[in-house]
Amino acid sequence: MIKLRLKRFGKKREVSYRIVAINSDARRDGRPLEEVGFYNPRTDETRLDVPAIVRRLEQGAQPTKTVKSILEKANVFEQLKAGVEAEA
Repeated sequence: MIKLRLKRFGKKREVSYRIVAINSDARRDGRPLEEVGFYNPRTDETRLDVPAIVRRLEQGAQPTKTVKSILEKANVFEQLKAGVEAEA
């Protein structure tokens, strides 16, 4: 199963994360299938590749709790619903 989850990088006490699509049984900092965003909790900066995230969600990728809350703040799920309604 493909998951959208956080991949940690940065120095000690200066952590930031990449949002990646990765196989669910791979290790946390393993090689991702695709990098689809960036999140820095220290500055609350978020950069998302929304079309790539929507495409992965349509393919059945499951976001973790933290990634889901980040995507909800960025209204990504509303864009996903709008895309599904446009196809119908």
